[in-house]
Amino acid sequence: MLPDPTSRPADAGGGDWSSVLDGLLAWGPGTAPDAAPTRTHAAALQVELREMTPRTRDRWNGPVSRTATARRPGATGPAPVHRLGVRPVVRSARGWTRGSLTWTNLPHMRARVDMDPEQHRWFCQVGALHRAAEPPTPGDDPAWVYLDDFVNPVLWELLDQARDLGIALVGSGAGAVVEVGREAWLGLDVAQHGDGVRVRAHLAVDGADLPPEHAHPVGTHGVYVVDPAHPRQVLLAPTAEPLGPQQLALLGGQSVADALRDGVVVPARETERFVRDRLPALRAGLDVTSADGSVALPPPAPPTLVLTVRHSPGHVADLTWSWDGHARSGPTPDPRTLVPGHLVPGGWPVLADGDDPTALPEPVTLRDVDAAELVTTVLPRITARPGVRVDTLGTVPAYRELRGAPVLTITAQPSDRTDWFDLGVLVTIEGRTVPFDPLFRALAQGRRKLLLVDHTYLSLDHPALAPLADLVAEARDLTEWETGLRISRHQTSLWADLTALADEVEEPEAWRSLLADAAGDAPHPVPVPRGLRADLRPYQAEGLAWLAFLWRHRLGGILADDMGLGKTLQVLALIQHVVEQRAAEPTGAAPFLVVAPTSVTPNWVAEAARFTPGLVVRRAAGTQAAGGPSVADLADGADVVVTSYALLRLDAEAYATVPGGWAGLVLDEAQQVKNPAARVHRAARDLAVPFTVALSGTPVENSLTDLHALLALTAPGLLPHATAFGQQYVRPIETPHAGITSGPGAGDVEESTARLRALRLDRLRRRIRPFLLRRTKDLVAADLPEKQEQTIAVELAPAHQAVYDLYLQRERQKVLGLIEDLDRQRFIVYRSLTLLRMLALDASLIDPEQAAVPSSKLDALLEQLADVVAEGHRALVFSQFTSYLGRAADRLAAAGVPYVYLDGSTTRREAVVEEFRTGDAPVFLISLKAGGTGLNLTEADYVFLLDPWWNPAAEQQAVDRAHRIGQDRPVMVYRLIAAGTVEEKVVALQQRKAALVDAVLDDGDLFGSALTADDVRELLG
Repeated sequence: MLPDPTSRPADAGGGDWSSVLDGLLAWGPGTAPDAAPTRTHAAALQVELREMTPRTRDRWNGPVSRTATARRPGATGPAPVHRLGVRPVVRSARGWTRGSLTWTNLPHMRARVDMDPEQHRWFCQVGALHRAAEPPTPGDDPAWVYLDDFVNPVLWELLDQARDLGIALVGSGAGAVVEVGREAWLGLDVAQHGDGVRVRAHLAVDGADLPPEHAHPVGTHGVYVVDPAHPRQVLLAPTAEPLGPQQLALLGGQSVADALRDGVVVPARETERFVRDRLPALRAGLDVTSADGSVALPPPAPPTLVLTVRHSPGHVADLTWSWDGHARSGPTPDPRTLVPGHLVPGGWPVLADGDDPTALPEPVTLRDVDAAELVTTVLPRITARPGVRVDTLGTVPAYRELRGAPVLTITAQPSDRTDWFDLGVLVTIEGRTVPFDPLFRALAQGRRKLLLVDHTYLSLDHPALAPLADLVAEARDLTEWETGLRISRHQTSLWADLTALADEVEEPEAWRSLLADAAGDAPHPVPVPRGLRADLRPYQAEGLAWLAFLWRHRLGGILADDMGLGKTLQVLALIQHVVEQRAAEPTGAAPFLVVAPTSVTPNWVAEAARFTPGLVVRRAAGTQAAGGPSVADLADGADVVVTSYALLRLDAEAYATVPGGWAGLVLDEAQQVKNPAARVHRAARDLAVPFTVALSGTPVENSLTDLHALLALTAPGLLPHATAFGQQYVRPIETPHAGITSGPGAGDVEESTARLRALRLDRLRRRIRPFLLRRTKDLVAADLPEKQEQTIAVELAPAHQAVYDLYLQRERQKVLGLIEDLDRQRFIVYRSLTLLRMLALDASLIDPEQAAVPSSKLDALLEQLADVVAEGHRALVFSQFTSYLGRAADRLAAAGVPYVYLDGSTTRREAVVEEFRTGDAPVFLISLKAGGTGLNLTEADYVFLLDPWWNPAAEQQAVDRAHRIGQDRPVMVYRLIAAGTVEEKVVALQQRKAALVDAVLDDGDLFGSALTADDVRELLG
């Protein structure tokens, strides 16, 4: 009677350790509580080679396999498909029998077949492990488990347990033998064979060689060997490591296995290449031996670099990199030595010291044309690299690159928008039509390739597309192209550039007539209007023809003739021409609207009465709110309405909504609307007019942005919007040091800058040439008297110089700390510069306590005027500072010299001007703002400029008050410059600004323009 292990002596916890341990030792081997009686029916695992019975249309039911029969050597016909099946069997009086036992009902049959519980548990585990990953499906044979697809390598441990549990492995039929080996070895053996090398498959189980063609895999962790001639003899054995694809290829039923059964022979001429290239690769995936030692084995090849490309719908390719190697492979190389970096989408990872040199790129997704280029260009080059393999998943689209020359067809059709034409651009390559909308967007975005819907793609770097790409880069910034491809009537130069690229061109009649009329060096001449009371000089007749051309085609432009060449007369001649042409039309034709500075509006009325007395001209004298006549009343029955910029701004809505509209808009002294943000500019832009002409001798006062603002009013759509215009033209043309700072050409700043400026300047000239007419006084030199200009350097008095130097040092320290942020600090910088300019004139202008300090410049002026007056001449004296003009007036009065004075506060402007023209005062003191434009003062033949202005054109306008058509005496011009002051630097800046105007308008040399931080440094230097 065994002790009860659950019982515990009452004093066990008190130290009777011997009784406790003796009770534990009583449980020895073979003892068990309530042990069940030993079962008499032993179980075994039957192992049998089964021949699979294929399903056909005629045979769709019944057994799926049968016991394999011996196949005689040399038998013909297809070899049957064999699998190694196992099933549970129990001992009966007649031997091992299955009875009704199957793998499916096995878990419920232990008591019925009187099976040992441990053996029963073992069989249940085998069946469960086999079907764990793939449950039974209809048509499976529940009686058999096939070891061929037993994926779990624990099978070999189960077979060891079967031996310990007394479960025998039995075959079927007489002479059946089933053995389990300890280890199978599968690989290649290489040996010298004549002058070559023989390679054959080699299989060994527990050191005994066996035919590889008789071996089959057990999952990927073992083999079973069965000779088809003796199908009842089965040998199973596990492999030391999992079977890879190469080992599986060596097993029976594979073509490679058949080829290597007797071995393949590498000829002597290829032996070296085999040993150098193939044998290391074979050793990396297989066990390779040379049993007789006749071949020296090289080291195994390193792992293979694998690029896996997974293709998905929508032109998507996912790329992942990995290493394909084995435990026996050689050391992993640095992948950069296998594939050049430019072939790796995403690039190799950047390594730091200590990083793994075998690291691979992160996964990358390529789309559209990038995926196409990968397939056609990159993957073939990667595949050709040794040590690299490309695995492709999914369906690969049939990508193809179009390499033919593009053929361009360009058409233009009238648009539903006034003054615009819809563009049609057709591109064909190798017979395929390339839709221009995606092509335009791709070119505008700077893309290199374009993928089409038929899986073809083309390079946008083709030389034939390069000029088109440049034009698209410019045209993409035209706001009209945001909703479709359109070209304005003003864009004749752009059309010429487009058609120069095209192989075929189709033009509408309206566009064709415009281009034909615009062809040639000058528009066709027009007859002088009958009602014009003036003899037009040749250049004025050309101006009339040019204006008539713009009017005829509903275009607009800038008449930029120099001051004094008769811009007013040319416009009046155009208006007279238009009025006479439409004389046959019903009454009520819309009038022209002329907008000019307030001081100039009387001159328009006077000039119209003088040259075109037949025109009905009305002048707006005040706003409607102030009791003046309404704009509609002024326009009713008039040919011309003259108003000022101030009145246009204040009564903008009334001018924009006048009944019948305006026939055309004339903007005199148009620099008044050069600021696009100003209300007066917006008021002019909102006028619905078919024709706008701007008159300005200075369309570029400070920057090309002035020109852009004027053309935005006169020729809308001709140039890109302001931001793009600044990037494409202003910066490369005006910035002194813009150039290539990195990449190809870096360091060659001067050459690259000059080249870029020349290209952009040439393009800008071609764009604006049809819409900007400029003639200088050189054209009418024979009609003008001689003009002599002289700069007089005036030395400041010592006390004056001391005050100037004191302020200069203070302002220099302040300003130089601000110019790095000039855009935000511009007002403060200009204020300091203006202070220094006023100090150069008179110290008392800034500090009244310095009234005793003499003004050397006024002394010089009075000295010059004494001679002028004494000789009977008359003089204009200009300054932009009215306070300084007041000082000059005081000095003239003290000297007894009569004078006339005009500045912005003068209310009787016309009377003052007439007083000088007809009176006896020999000197006319004029402020720049009030009298720099719109005056004809040929009565004077001397001009004194007391201070230099930022823009040289403004000075020239002042001079042109006297030096103009109608002057019959030589004109003497004197510029008084305070030596050693900021005025000398302003003169240098003027020269650069003048050069910019010449470059853009007169095809001269090119220099910088706008007031930059460098300019400020120079002014204060």
